[in-house]
Amino acid sequence: MKPFTHPEPGDFIMERVLYALSDPVRLGIVRHLARVPEASCNELGNGRPKSSMSHHFRVLRDAGLVRSYSVGTTHMNSLRLDDMESRYPGLLNAVLSQTKT
Repeated sequence: MKPFTHPEPGDFIMERVLYALSDPVRLGIVRHLARVPEASCNELGNGRPKSSMSHHFRVLRDAGLVRSYSVGTTHMNSLRLDDMESRYPGLLNAVLSQTKT
């Protein structure tokens, strides 16, 4: 299995972060991960097709929002809140503090 790649905080690009957060599914994943230390792709998928969720997780990883790793055949994910805060202070807190519409 190919290892996941994650950008360094200095390589985060604001447009990628905003693009990743603009999708309701990805925003839901980020909101969920903000409430728990980590979650599997299955927990976060809500019955959506695996191929669709793979795309969403790739976009979130490429933006620097999520760190993914494998435990056996399970993919675990966590929010990179500290990394995001170091690069864009207050951004995720502002996004996460907005009420869900």
